[in-house]
Amino acid sequence: MRRASVLVFLLVLMSVAMPDAVMSADDQPWRQRVSAAPPEMTSDDVTEEIRFGREVAARLLGRYGLYANDPLTKYVNLVGQSLAAYSNRPELKYHFAVLNTSEINAYAAPGGYIFITKGAIDKMQDESELAGVIAHEMGHINGKHVVKELDIKATEGSAAAGLARLIGGGTESARIAFSKAVDKAMDTLFTTGYKREDEIEADKGSVMQCAVAGYDPAGLIRYFERISAAKGKSTEVLDKTHPAYDARIILLKDSITAAAIDTAALKTYKERFAEAMKTKK
Repeated sequence: MRRASVLVFLLVLMSVAMPDAVMSADDQPWRQRVSAAPPEMTSDDVTEEIRFGREVAARLLGRYGLYANDPLTKYVNLVGQSLAAYSNRPELKYHFAVLNTSEINAYAAPGGYIFITKGAIDKMQDESELAGVIAHEMGHINGKHVVKELDIKATEGSAAAGLARLIGGGTESARIAFSKAVDKAMDTLFTTGYKREDEIEADKGSVMQCAVAGYDPAGLIRYFERISAAKGKSTEVLDKTHPAYDARIILLKDSITAAAIDTAALKTYKERFAEAMKTKK
């Protein structure tokens, strides 16, 4: 896809990313912000992380394109923003969109860009499953997994500051280095996958992220159980880049038990999800 078209896609994405209001759920004993923002980050670090993530997001949009369905996009944003309200990255504005592909997957770009494929949504049965997938991807952003994997560090020890030198550099060598960094980020998403410990952290984080927002965190378990049986071309990238579902399901169940979360007291919003799915083409 031409660069101009990708930029238009990004403008559309950002225009729908902040809904008029976010959803709320009944108060729960564990309803609180997950944790404080990483203390080592500066405003410049955040700015450059967002700029880098925007380039990764452009690559994702160029690969798949947006699913042209404004009501569904707004619905996904409402769910996403209800989770973002309890993120440990309050300095970020999260943006959510649906990718126009039957592949089953979801992607996170640094700086707050989260994408769910149409194929993934087709396999979901309630809103808590959607929330679980979004919360998992949010965990990769919260943990700065891509930025850390790039291992770009400035003399002061800030990974994002090193990234800023690449983005802001006007030399040809700086532009080449930046392009290679984006290539490596894309390789992480489509080929090599995140480190196992990063996937574990994102799965564990999804449990608390969903619970504090009022969602049943077992939604992600139900989703994993369903797509584990959907082997084929639609899950090819997902299967290649993620740990086995059985191990992830055990981890999620153990995390729910360890946190003493009463899943029966939390919401699945099955009817609301079914109503939103009526807008799909």
